[in-house]
Amino acid sequence: MTPTLPAAFLSMPITHRALHNVRDGRPENSRAAILAAIEAEYGIEMDLQLSSDGCAMVFHDYALERLADGTGLVADHTRAQLRTIPLKGGDGECIPDLSEILALVDGRVPLLIELKDQDGNMGTGIGALEADTVRQLQGYKGPVALMSFNPHSVVELARLAPDLPRGITTCYYDPVSWRELTAETCDHLRRIPDFDRTEACFISHDVRDLTSERVAELRARGVPVLCWTVTSAEMETEARKYADNVTFERYLSDN
Repeated sequence: MTPTLPAAFLSMPITHRALHNVRDGRPENSRAAILAAIEAEYGIEMDLQLSSDGCAMVFHDYALERLADGTGLVADHTRAQLRTIPLKGGDGECIPDLSEILALVDGRVPLLIELKDQDGNMGTGIGALEADTVRQLQGYKGPVALMSFNPHSVVELARLAPDLPRGITTCYYDPVSWRELTAETCDHLRRIPDFDRTEACFISHDVRDLTSERVAELRARGVPVLCWTVTSAEMETEARKYADNVTFERYLSDN
């Protein structure tokens, strides 16, 4: 049976990579940004990458250079090594694993967790990140939902944790913007054909493509539609005509 997305994901605006602002010492996906989101009573969207020893780490990029004082790929470093690499723009805090953030949040606000594709072309080369994510989530009591751009990842999450709410992160898949994917993969994913196969209970769609016929069709079926990434109050007002909630950054949502 497909799980239901908790109501908190539709009533609380969701901070993109937590309430980050490096000018105030809050890097993306950092503890400082997460604590700021909790204090402001916002939901939190965050990202997971896999360490070389199979641990789900809270970090967005595949490579370290943009966000952390390190070099190379996240996947080439162990959990212990990553936990010693400082985030840029912070107070010295380093890259956390999922369990550290779960203990910090402790159910106070909803957590929308995106698993980054580990295959490279949204294919079947996945499994380790999904398995460790589910392992670290065991016993967590707060509202949580999992999602991925890769439908195979969502299928694996359904197998490993059928009771956890799960969704597909979706967009238009412009081949120019998604050069790492084949044109055939872009054409396939653009149509969101895997929604029923994955037993997903929501989508999180690119705000620039919310008028898509497929998005409207899913919403007409009663599927909750979240969207990413809203960057102004004006954009949020428009997005809410087509989506049930927003993932936002660069401003503070009033909703």
